Amino acid sequence: MPKKTAVQRSSSASIDRRGFMRASGTAALSAGVWSGVAAKESNSANEKLKILCVGTANRAAANIKGIENEQIVGLCDVDKNYLDRAAAEFKDAATYADYREMIAQEADSADAILVATADHNHAPAAIRGINAGLHCYCEKPLTHTVQEARLIARAAEAKGVATQMGTQIHAEPNYRRVVEIIQSGAIGDVREVHVWVIKSWGGGDRPEGGETPPANLSWDLWLGPAPERPFVPGRYHPAQWRRWWDFGQGTLGDMGCHYMDLPFWALKLRHPLSCEAFSNDEKVHPETCPLGLTVKYQFPERGDLPPVELTWYDGNMTPREVAGQRVPGSGVMFVGSEGVMFANYSTYKLFPSDKFAKFEPPAPTIPDSIGHHAEWIRACKDGSPTLCNFDYSGALTESVLLGNVAYRTGKKLLWDAVTLKATNCPEADQYLRKSYRKGWEVEADV
Repeated sequence: MPKKTAVQRSSSASIDRRGFMRASGTAALSAGVWSGVAAKESNSANEKLKILCVGTANRAAANIKGIENEQIVGLCDVDKNYLDRAAAEFKDAATYADYREMIAQEADSADAILVATADHNHAPAAIRGINAGLHCYCEKPLTHTVQEARLIARAAEAKGVATQMGTQIHAEPNYRRVVEIIQSGAIGDVREVHVWVIKSWGGGDRPEGGETPPANLSWDLWLGPAPERPFVPGRYHPAQWRRWWDFGQGTLGDMGCHYMDLPFWALKLRHPLSCEAFSNDEKVHPETCPLGLTVKYQFPERGDLPPVELTWYDGNMTPREVAGQRVPGSGVMFVGSEGVMFANYSTYKLFPSDKFAKFEPPAPTIPDSIGHHAEWIRACKDGSPTLCNFDYSGALTESVLLGNVAYRTGKKLLWDAVTLKATNCPEADQYLRKSYRKGWEVEADV
């Protein structure tokens, strides 16, 4: 589609600048500093980042709000109604329906890219931005498959770009206080964690037939890497795509990176040794995710920390009681040798209540965040660390999505994280990775 004329700067200057930042970032990474970039004098805190945005509505709109004080130089959306609305606010931004075209045309004059689309387009968009040397912010889950998460994380490290996954709650004070309490040993050794979310994205059969998409929607571009299928009003776009395996990963994909983030952070988890999943559904549906799911992960010792069993529940598998306590619809329960701790986004509570009636939390050691998006913006400019960089969030996403792989195979997977293989289940490969329509492949340029 025709694009607006955006404010441009010298391509050679842009390449030189980002080339320096990539080289500096790679040096920082090799020194084991963090997953991001080093500072550059010309990239000062007062200089606005030039950012490309893939997606402009819903979660994308919220993310754009978080970076609106920078310079939005490119907007992409397959829905012209959404795109026109965003373009009216950012009048100097070039507009596109195809993110591949936007990245190819605008990357040389941009610094960063924000990706907030349906899950199946996360990796194809993000990898193109990273390959072009752009810093990258991507909504959760980081990718649509386990393999994509590994590829994205490795590419970001190799390119030395600043990254952040959209787990916005990670920046809130309550998560920090919970991590400090758990790591202080207040409830002893934690060998058991329960995580649950009552939401349900699943069920339904593939509709028959189809209709001509509305004039405002580029349906083929919305499908992107996914197999072709007819447009059906109200079944996929907008809002309903999470329940379909071709586009989303159900409730686990939607919420796992938010709620499992807390035990991953507090207990220093990374890759499980095994994973198995159960549902009340009679069989695995080939098209849609389950209405409820239970997933059991076994994590190994980490230094002096003991092994951990983490159990996830969602939808109609969500418990009403955990570790002897009545619980609300969503939360996390840490079961320790000296007590139990419940936590959600905004609160925490220790049990037994009488034992912890006079509990005084440890002095804060994790600094308050300057803001989830602000962390990423600062990292792009001066090399400061982001806590949800793609090294951390990539491993988190791998573990989250592995639960659906276990469910779809119907087996307990013995997991080799080094090779990305279920050693006892070769049929898992078809769910760990996927095929892409021609022109939409996910390939790291490293």
